[in-house]
Amino acid sequence: MFAAYFDCPGGPENLYMKEVMKPNPGEGEVLVKVSASALNRADLLQRRGKYPPPKGASDILGLEAAGSVAGLGPGCSGRWKIGDAVMALLPGGGQAQYVTVPEGLLMPIPKDITFIQAAAIPEAWLTAFQLLHFVGKVQEGERVLIHAGASGVGMAAIQLVRLAKAIPIVTAGTQEKLEATAKAGAAAGFNYKNEDFSDKVLEFTQGSGVDIILDCVGTSYWEKNLNCLSTDGRWIIYGLLSGGEVHGDLLARLISKRASIHTSLLRSRDKEASSGYQQAFTEVLPHFSGGASARLQPFVDSVYPLHAIAEAHRAMEENKNIGKIVIEIPV
Repeated sequence: MFAAYFDCPGGPENLYMKEVMKPNPGEGEVLVKVSASALNRADLLQRRGKYPPPKGASDILGLEAAGSVAGLGPGCSGRWKIGDAVMALLPGGGQAQYVTVPEGLLMPIPKDITFIQAAAIPEAWLTAFQLLHFVGKVQEGERVLIHAGASGVGMAAIQLVRLAKAIPIVTAGTQEKLEATAKAGAAAGFNYKNEDFSDKVLEFTQGSGVDIILDCVGTSYWEKNLNCLSTDGRWIIYGLLSGGEVHGDLLARLISKRASIHTSLLRSRDKEASSGYQQAFTEVLPHFSGGASARLQPFVDSVYPLHAIAEAHRAMEENKNIGKIVIEIPV
């Protein structure tokens, strides 16, 4: 089969489509014929040699896949049959023509959703879902600040916050991205490049601040995050795009607000925990159905064929995408 591959860490130019051995499903595993995958920051880091896959995971890129069941390993429970349309969050291996997946990690593709759209769901939506509900325990009426609001996770989080009857507020770096987040349901949005988002958030919330912050940025935002975090607020860190070193009175300021810091990294969780998140997430899958009137919509920025994987990586590195960059896998 063909798969996205690189022989040594480096830039996008190191990527190519390589012919590799097709995997065979093991005990309790399902073989999926992949129609589409999607690109994530983790893929860029792995390509640079800075984010190796978990022990035992495929070294092929790709943390998510959408396709159809092509084979069943021994011991499968009978939940899935050949030809079923499925999607999954993976520790690796999604950007290939075939991937094996533990049957408990598979999810049905919602009605009215294409393989391209489905590929934009697993990583972003499961990340946003577990951050909001398992880590942040979002409640009706709470205010949630979502950094990188136009990213895949950001666009998913906006809609899931709305579904939870809470209030999404976002930051983004361009007016185009802010307009896209508003269409997705953001109650307010601020350009972090030309305005102090903490002042704007406090103004919008009439001085109360936000109850939850979803932060994938880290170092450069810590002071502003604390400025606009409410008393008893939850600051959830799931990425460190600007680094992880903090110099200042973080702990004193945190304790003065009785606030808490939570961290999360979905890729390294064990299969049992991942399966638990995915089973809980299946409760919201019906909200993707209904075509244009669906309450939840995956946002696809662009689609690249597998042989153009290097161009897809360059596009993500330019940080211009709104929603997900999807990789179409050849038949």
